Amino acid sequence: MLFCITVINYADRATISVAGPLLSHDLGISAIEMGYIFSAFGWSYVVGQIPGGRLLDSLGSKTVCLWSILLWSVFTVLQGGVVFASVTVAVYALCGLRLLVGFAEAPSMPANSRIVAAWFPDNERGTAAAIFNSAQYFATVLFAPLMGWIAYTWGWHGVFYVMGGIGIVVALVVLRTISAPREHPRLSAPELAYMKAGGALVDVDMAGAAAPRMRGESWAAIKFLLRSRMMVGVFL
Repeated sequence: MLFCITVINYADRATISVAGPLLSHDLGISAIEMGYIFSAFGWSYVVGQIPGGRLLDSLGSKTVCLWSILLWSVFTVLQGGVVFASVTVAVYALCGLRLLVGFAEAPSMPANSRIVAAWFPDNERGTAAAIFNSAQYFATVLFAPLMGWIAYTWGWHGVFYVMGGIGIVVALVVLRTISAPREHPRLSAPELAYMKAGGALVDVDMAGAAAPRMRGESWAAIKFLLRSRMMVGVFL
């Protein structure tokens, strides 16, 4: 399921790359204006990472994952609506919607990692992470030709409608399939014990005694990270 979510994540963020040339030609948007539209996603995606992580800590993986994919899919659909707008309105609308897509997608990869940490013991976590991370490349293989065909056949706005619609359907599937380990109806007690013994953080999304510990970052923790040479290197 995380693989499927990540495929849609990377496909939806790439819609503007496929639709962009036809979009700019039809609406008369200049190269500079397209540059603003293309970069809008990146700015909000970066800014949204830490707030997205805090939302995961406070609301849990399923809630944030569900609303993340639902919102970015709706914002993707709305981008197709600029086909009816003037050049100026289209530029501002696309910049705004790409900013919103970036904010909405920001918690997705942290949510994937959190869900993997909850469901997989230490000796299986690397494989699980590799599977969902490979989706970003599979998204290009699968959806780039499809989106190109849609743009050629139905017009560039069809790319946004189809890809956003697929995301909304996937959000409904997420609602039925993703849950915390202890809340999953088909998880057996021996499997839960095996996961927990192997280091899976099975209670990471459960309310109760563990919640304050998982939820509350402090300045002391941030200072601790900034004193680590390895972490400073990662940040840079």
